[in-house]
Amino acid sequence: MDLQLSGKRAFVSGSTQGIGLAIARALLAEGASVVINGRDGDRLRAAVEGLRDDVPGAVVSGLVADFARAEEVRRLLDSLGEVDILVNNVGLFELKAFEDLSDEDWQRYVEVNLMSGVRLCRQVLPGMLSRGWGRVVFVGTESAVNVPADMLHYGATKAAALALSNGLAKLTRGTDVTVNTILGGPTYSDGVATVVEQVSQAQGAPVEAVKAAIIGGNQTSLLERFIEPSEIANLALYLASPLSSATNGAALRADGGVLTGTL
Repeated sequence: MDLQLSGKRAFVSGSTQGIGLAIARALLAEGASVVINGRDGDRLRAAVEGLRDDVPGAVVSGLVADFARAEEVRRLLDSLGEVDILVNNVGLFELKAFEDLSDEDWQRYVEVNLMSGVRLCRQVLPGMLSRGWGRVVFVGTESAVNVPADMLHYGATKAAALALSNGLAKLTRGTDVTVNTILGGPTYSDGVATVVEQVSQAQGAPVEAVKAAIIGGNQTSLLERFIEPSEIANLALYLASPLSSATNGAALRADGGVLTGTL
């Protein structure tokens, strides 16, 4: 299937690894040019080179910025230029008890998980509307709907980003610009893999056994395994394409059935 992305220019925030990198790779494979982003210059350069190796002829570049630092975000926005596709992927997550969360913790999560999308959309959405075409995809999470008690700061800020996406879509009425959110489920991203490996070493258990135990503790998962980043990327790729023209203001699930009975 031709997703009609040749010639489109995309920006993917937080894309040197995991879901963001998988989305960038998928967009490049469909002929889009892609600007990726990360906090560390060396890792960003390595990711750019890796994508060029993975997708021969790919037009890919990178912009360094930590979305927790407003001044770095301003520099990124000044350098970004026009984009046809914006993928708001950057995000923070961790397990932390509510009583241990400081004001500084909450502020950092608001800056990265919510304000990154606000600032990027404020920069690129007017241009999309004036040109008459554009795609904004928020990479969200089932935790925005079923907020976990041990990740309240994560779930609450992701719920806010979901609301932002829904509201922004209303600004696109009557145009060929769309704004949608993916509600992802437990995904075996690089960050999750690191945690699993740490648990594996601490417990002296095989990695696959730890993965199975984690998913086994999630009673609502119909997939009964971790989702792969490429599986989230497949949905993002569709939402970024002209073929998704009738999908706007939506929250689409790629959660492996975790939200069964919730939505």
